[in-house]
Amino acid sequence: MKSNRVTVGIGQYSSVHLDLPRSLQKLESIVVEAAAKRVGMLVLGETWLSGYPSWLDYCTNVSQWDGKEMKEVYLQFYNSSVAVNSTEFKRVCAMAKDNNITLCIGFNEKLASGPGNGTIYNSFVIVDQHGEVINHHRKLMPTFTEKMLYGMGDGQGLKAVDTQVGRVGASICWEHWMPLTRQALHDSGEHIHIALWPKVHEMHQVASRHYAFEGRCFVLAAGQMLKASDFPAILEQPDSLQSNPNQWVLNGGSCVVAPNGRYLVEPVFDKEELIVCELNLDESIQERMTLDTSGHYQRRDVFEFTVNHSRKET
Repeated sequence: MKSNRVTVGIGQYSSVHLDLPRSLQKLESIVVEAAAKRVGMLVLGETWLSGYPSWLDYCTNVSQWDGKEMKEVYLQFYNSSVAVNSTEFKRVCAMAKDNNITLCIGFNEKLASGPGNGTIYNSFVIVDQHGEVINHHRKLMPTFTEKMLYGMGDGQGLKAVDTQVGRVGASICWEHWMPLTRQALHDSGEHIHIALWPKVHEMHQVASRHYAFEGRCFVLAAGQMLKASDFPAILEQPDSLQSNPNQWVLNGGSCVVAPNGRYLVEPVFDKEELIVCELNLDESIQERMTLDTSGHYQRRDVFEFTVNHSRKET
């Protein structure tokens, strides 16, 4: 009988905040490390390229209308974002191909031209081992302070795709509390679900474990690392951060959850490391005997559900 065991990894590392060239250099070393450990799919967290804007939730002068400091930070944020089909993006695809690895990475996405070229999206891509983009999703709804920086996404990426480690889908952060988003992905037949978070704190752990149990799939919950000293210097930090700039603001929490909701890898906090785990994909099918939210535990005679998978032009 063919083995359905696969090896996956979560790169719980900081990027070089708002510095795209150095973040790409660091990414390359992480991919090489994962390939050396025979990881078939590597995951990095929400907007890893080039950093999640945690300073939105801490710094007091981010929301001043027409504020010159925030305009300067937005320029840094835009310049460190990645356009699909750019030279930088092609480098990411080459990393996957050169190391025979499937790569799922969150990134701040900008458009080089056309409608929406001044808007940034909270996005992810799944790149297969041949260096081809097989899924590209923009977060449907920016959460709270994120609305200051990000545009709204669309349903094009709400699907699982076939990879060398099974059928893989993903969601970004609070999309895990959008019930219809979850249903769209359950219907697409995930073996593995990637949950991209800034950090995987307690409620994010709850959402990740719930998703695994509801979807009868493995969940790779990917957090990342960011220190207070990484915040843009022009922004006003609270005393609690100024007094301890080396403290982790984003402190990881990455974990791996089985289709019955149990931890395969307990949450890892406060350190940078490559988390590696072997999965037996048969477990995903075994658990659907008692619960299949796309089939025998679904009442389509009662509920109607459709998804618009088209790309929204801003």
